[in-house]
Amino acid sequence: MRDPRCNATAKQMAEALDACESFVISGHVNPDGDCLGSALALMHALRARGKQVDVLLVEDTPVEYGLRFLPGFEDLLPAERYTGTPEAFVYVDVSVRSRIGCGAVIADARPKRFAIDHHANTEHVAELNYLDPDAASCSILVWEVIRELGVPLTPDIALCAYTGLMTDTGRFQYQNTDGRAFRAAAEMVAAGAQPSLAGREFYQNRSFASLQLEQRMISGMEILHDGEIAFSVVTLDDFAACHAENADAESLIDTLRSVRGVRVACLLKERNGFVRGSLRAKDDDTDVAEIARMLGGGGHKAAAGFTLEIPLAEAISLVKDKLGRL
Repeated sequence: MRDPRCNATAKQMAEALDACESFVISGHVNPDGDCLGSALALMHALRARGKQVDVLLVEDTPVEYGLRFLPGFEDLLPAERYTGTPEAFVYVDVSVRSRIGCGAVIADARPKRFAIDHHANTEHVAELNYLDPDAASCSILVWEVIRELGVPLTPDIALCAYTGLMTDTGRFQYQNTDGRAFRAAAEMVAAGAQPSLAGREFYQNRSFASLQLEQRMISGMEILHDGEIAFSVVTLDDFAACHAENADAESLIDTLRSVRGVRVACLLKERNGFVRGSLRAKDDDTDVAEIARMLGGGGHKAAAGFTLEIPLAEAISLVKDKLGRL
């Protein structure tokens, strides 16, 4: 499915990037493995071409612990404190401008803007766009652009890109896993990515607080609509009681999704002043992105999210009503 907003091939994107000398790269709020892996892989590649490159965190909050092993993680900069004046801004894994928070001000000030993304219904955020909603991850598209840059495919580049692909396909188990994903993964491993390292660091690195938070989430879990929807909430009190941070809750949605017979998993996380929701589909037909868009969010058919700036009780009622339409 070709996105009508796509106006560049991987080769054309690489040529346009190579014509610039300085960059700031930004992913979305609450960055996942594909977001950070894509941004850092591109950072390493552009630096190998002699470019000056910064990568932003659009929220100054802790990143999920299982992603902190990524090469270059220590170079990430909070957008709210960023003072650089690079020539170009690159969006990676960003479907709508609102998803980069205060990074939007930085993007607006740059004379050149580029976007690499794999979401459907991507908002027009840049002048040059390499978009493909059929790609299993944004990191596949970044990998294709990097190959066109002609830089050595180093283990650091490969590990960042592989982590993005591994996490967005759920260890190559989600519905988006296809031959293209496996071919890209094989190329990344051949270039030095270590699947055992990526898997261990991301999937076998949970904090005790995360496990305690999961216990609370399970105790409050509801099975709705004749067993088809697993729904739960983690509150501010839960976070406080477990001494947990937002990153500790990132893996919880997969526990809901794993319940036998469930078609859709939904988790609401209460934060200060807003509620963040995650949705996952387990079958091949359900489109949870449709529900997310109704709630002002977005994502993919099998994985989507949203943010509601309303009290938790209102959010629960609203989300349950929308889930009833699946």
